[in-house]
Amino acid sequence: MNVLSGIQSQVFRPLPDVLRAEAIVERLSTAISLGLLRRGEQLPVENQLTVLFGVATATVRDALQTLRDQGIIETRRGRSGGTFIIGSPPANPAALNDRLLALSMAELRDLEDEQLATGLAAVRLVIERAFPHDLDRLERIIRTMGEAETSEACMRADSRFQIELAALAQSERLMTTQMRLLTESIEILWSVLTVETDREWTMTDHLAIVTALRAGDVSAAERAVRDHTARDFYRLIEARLDSLYPVDTRK
Repeated sequence: MNVLSGIQSQVFRPLPDVLRAEAIVERLSTAISLGLLRRGEQLPVENQLTVLFGVATATVRDALQTLRDQGIIETRRGRSGGTFIIGSPPANPAALNDRLLALSMAELRDLEDEQLATGLAAVRLVIERAFPHDLDRLERIIRTMGEAETSEACMRADSRFQIELAALAQSERLMTTQMRLLTESIEILWSVLTVETDREWTMTDHLAIVTALRAGDVSAAERAVRDHTARDFYRLIEARLDSLYPVDTRK
């Protein structure tokens, strides 16, 4: 069995007993959308997926077939064969808007609270545990966002930044929490954000976090996390209210 990286181990973590092939499809599709699994990357072999997800072989086969039918993966035969990622799930703005509307204001508030608590814990631990050169990776991700030309590319850079921040905290539980939060919210968030106006402030917020981490300034790092989290969820709440109560421009 191949050794998985820390991020991959979260993507392929065991599934609850009540979930079946659809859950595997959703887990892998989300990971690909977020850039956690990338085009050209090979998935673990079928037997390994069965063990990792904790499901029956038939369940894994059904999930992989669904992903093949969607043009997201392909299986190649031969010595250099395997199952490879060849595409990304298509964007579905209507479905993302439905997911946003399905969240109550209380659920959005709870989601914000958990995201904030996770971010605050991460920066405290990074200041304690990370080396200066580790922060270079975060700055490279910020530059990647600067080159992004679509909301999807911005979303992948944003999620990668938050995952790398959690990874530098060197906490398995915190990483698990961050991965779950991203799968719940980041696609919805970037369905309401725009490249033209929101990419720059996201980069500015991320850079403020890294600058504070380099200085070892816990207060500044926490303040930057609070500002960024509040801005993200303000936009989500604003978009939800706009969808529920659209302004009649004919008046």
